[in-house]
Amino acid sequence: MTKKKTEKKQNEKKQEKVLTVEEKYLNLLAENAELKDKWIRNAAEFENFRRRSISEKSDWIKNATERIVLELCDVVDNFERAMHPEAEKNRESYEKGIELIFQQLDGVLKKEGVEKIEALGKEFDPQFHEALVHIPSELEDNKIAAVIQNGYTMNSKVIRPARVAVSNGEKLESVKPKKDKKKKNKA
Repeated sequence: MTKKKTEKKQNEKKQEKVLTVEEKYLNLLAENAELKDKWIRNAAEFENFRRRSISEKSDWIKNATERIVLELCDVVDNFERAMHPEAEKNRESYEKGIELIFQQLDGVLKKEGVEKIEALGKEFDPQFHEALVHIPSELEDNKIAAVIQNGYTMNSKVIRPARVAVSNGEKLESVKPKKDKKKKNKA
């Protein structure tokens, strides 16, 4: 091909590509409308997703407790059987039944990741224990002398701290009872 023919074809292509200002404006309007439509659709999809997620989460929360409640219903049924008057006639089997119910309930809690906080004789830790009183005992200072109410963790998180009595380090014998002043005055 000759040089002139090549230049002529290139000029024709350039002329086809050159748009008028009005055509450019119309193309931009069309592109703007397309982008606006995509944006509206994405916003609507996101809103639908958000609503669906909230609904699913709400349903999940409601149904998450259903399984454990069913297991606790079995425990309640066993308690009702144990409370039946005929069961109390045989004290030994009654006590064994109560022990089995306790083990069943303990098993349900363990399956859910609930564990009892062992506190007696341990060092007081405010993350796991709630001190209700300081008492004299044979234990060292700041050791737990008595458990007033058991505490529990669930999946390594404290859900109820153990309520405890903490040793003040004084021995029981060294604590002298306070004498009544009224008795001294009357004597």
